[in-house]
Amino acid sequence: MSTVIPIRAETSAQTAGCTDVVPLVERGQREVFCGLTGIIWLHRKIQDAFFLVVGSRTCAHLIQSAAGVMIFAEPRFGTAIIDERDLAGLADVHEELDRVVGQLLARRPDIRLLFLVGSCPSEVIKLDLSRAAERQNQIHHPKVRVLNYSGSGIETTFTQGEDACLAAMVPGLPTSAPDTAPALMVVGTLADVVEDQMRSLFDRMGLQVNFFPPRNSQAMPVVGPNTRYLLAQPFLADTARALQSRGAQHLPAPFPLGVEGTTAWLQAAATEFGVAPEVFELATAAPRQRAEKALAVQRQMLQGQRIFFFPDSQLEIPLARFVHRELGMDLVEVGTPYLHRQHMAEELALLPTGTRISEGQDVDLQLDRCIADAPDLVVCGLGLANPLEAQGITTKWAIELVFTPIQGYEQASDLAGLFSRPLKRRLKLAA
Repeated sequence: MSTVIPIRAETSAQTAGCTDVVPLVERGQREVFCGLTGIIWLHRKIQDAFFLVVGSRTCAHLIQSAAGVMIFAEPRFGTAIIDERDLAGLADVHEELDRVVGQLLARRPDIRLLFLVGSCPSEVIKLDLSRAAERQNQIHHPKVRVLNYSGSGIETTFTQGEDACLAAMVPGLPTSAPDTAPALMVVGTLADVVEDQMRSLFDRMGLQVNFFPPRNSQAMPVVGPNTRYLLAQPFLADTARALQSRGAQHLPAPFPLGVEGTTAWLQAAATEFGVAPEVFELATAAPRQRAEKALAVQRQMLQGQRIFFFPDSQLEIPLARFVHRELGMDLVEVGTPYLHRQHMAEELALLPTGTRISEGQDVDLQLDRCIADAPDLVVCGLGLANPLEAQGITTKWAIELVFTPIQGYEQASDLAGLFSRPLKRRLKLAA
């Protein structure tokens, strides 16, 4: 086993206000990134963690190219590659993995949390990484805590890599005392600038908030029956289930995309913790008004444009709500890899009557529908963008909506710009 570590160097008829959706369910060939992609934003967030992928050279190339690593950077991820000696049985893979981990931790003494991340090669699937993590914990704990999760594209769509990572962390969170007052937790990786903005808004409302994951693994939030949590990302089903098993209670809300979603998301916490309406208004009025003004400019370009979402990130339903209700776009089809009815209830209630929602994917059938519908803009994965552009259809890469900070009031205009720029480009090319 060698190491590559970058070094310096269900057809639906939806009624508005109704969540009894019957989507068009498709179970065929799908086009998605694998869950390893989540490392790209997770390694930036948890600053004393390291993500060691156990996989192939393809895994190493994917992570390094997708992250845009420069030669002088020293990121917090790497790949332990299953090579020819391992495949030929000339080396014990578990011993090799122990050796690689030992070398890594000796070289990087700043690591306090190590993730062993499984991938999809059959040789990796045969490995019991959970036992490997337990073995490494016995060696390196308490200085370093070792966890494992799967980022295999066979098992997940690409944002579920974060879900698997956070779910693996939940059992180790400290337990809150039973007699403590209710506490607020925001769950889901947010860019640091967005987290700071959200914390400021909660502070103005007089609310203390913990964010999970934290920026440092030594500052894990406590969890228990007194915990009330908001989901900042819609793809955290396993994490939510793990938190609820610890007694935490979910605060149902739309997701914080756009003015409407952000306001409703913040209001869910304010209502739960008894924040007075006038305090809430004072805390949110200025950023809300700035966002509304900025969105009015973007709406001029996007009003009446028809948009089609291919399933990719599980952000599709909240994004569809945003572009329809705040930018005036018409929804042709909203595809999502999975439809989590409980987490999406508030979002679904805000979609217009007759919205066509698809769950899962049969890519050929969906491409046929898309071409027949001839939308003005298609949100899709990288692998579909060029073929659709060749058909004369304008596209937006779905992955940009994950890599870009888009949550909150201050990012509402940036989010709208991700949809307007492809249309502006089309106009310039036509001219």
